[in-house]
Amino acid sequence: MTRDELAWEVAELFGELPVDQINEVLAKNVPFETLRFFARYGSDFGEAEGIEGKTLERLPNLMLLGYLLRVLEERLVEEDEDAND
Repeated sequence: MTRDELAWEVAELFGELPVDQINEVLAKNVPFETLRFFARYGSDFGEAEGIEGKTLERLPNLMLLGYLLRVLEERLVEEDEDAND
């Protein structure tokens, strides 16, 4: 699976999950301080760049999705390396 395919799969999966399950995934995979950072930084960055409305509200979520993709990629690489040992 390519990184693009992985990204689309994760985005589609999150699009189908109810809020309580998304919160559970976040709680298990993202430290609370990291969640706070994305919320604060996304808002600050968006405002500084003149981003408004729904896009500004969604910017932290987009950043968080990128973070989760990176975590997943790292875990898949680790699993692949363990399988090859």
